[in-house]
Amino acid sequence: MTTRTAAQKLEWSEAKIWRIETGQTSLRSLDVEAMCKIYGAPSELVEPLTALARETKARGWWTGYSDVITEGFEVYIGLEEAARLLSTYENELVPGLLQTESYARALLAAGRPDATAAEIERRVQLRMARQALVTRSDSPLQLDVVIGESLLWHRVGGGEVAAEQLEHLRRMCDLPNVRIQVVPSDSGYHDGMETGRFVLLDFAEVAEGELTEPSVVYVEAFAGPVYLDKEHETARYRKAFAGIKAAASDARFVIEEARAGV
Repeated sequence: MTTRTAAQKLEWSEAKIWRIETGQTSLRSLDVEAMCKIYGAPSELVEPLTALARETKARGWWTGYSDVITEGFEVYIGLEEAARLLSTYENELVPGLLQTESYARALLAAGRPDATAAEIERRVQLRMARQALVTRSDSPLQLDVVIGESLLWHRVGGGEVAAEQLEHLRRMCDLPNVRIQVVPSDSGYHDGMETGRFVLLDFAEVAEGELTEPSVVYVEAFAGPVYLDKEHETARYRKAFAGIKAAASDARFVIEEARAGV
């Protein structure tokens, strides 16, 4: 049975199948039971395998924040953790991996008015913990970020918070594994006008031309996350990202200009 067929029968993404088969994610006993059924495993194997899943289930560090992780987002955190390169286009908000603590707190508080202060702090802590991927000394995540200029002028949290966020973005531009570009507000048409915000995740090669898992596009839709991993889907977004980058320029000057205007 091919990866695609298995994913279709289990109603999972191909990325999830790849992560399971390459040992990069753990399995719930219910998942094992579903796989046994789809694969036609002998009945006498089902219970021992599900028992193994219960006993050996690895826990990602983010499971400690399960109380504030929205449904489906834990998959993204796992993909982000395993990625080699993260390419993202954002036209409204500073990407989560580049947010300051104050900016994240102001943004989360405004977007979740019914949340308690304790819940907001937990969400801020989770976002800050994810950022360790970018600054770790061993194989830091490669970030290729394109943002819309207008988001630099949004005063999320007020002038002081905005100024701190812009200063942080300027410092991040100096990291060797981070590239930030800006699409000017007065630019003509570019592909981002149709795609909206998205993240393209690429993973390491285990052999020449052989990836540990296929590339994945993550789209944070209002109603919930969308994961696209079919080759024609990721190829389309990769082409769109190249088009957006062609309309963008280095972020340093524009960030400095925005800082001066705070």
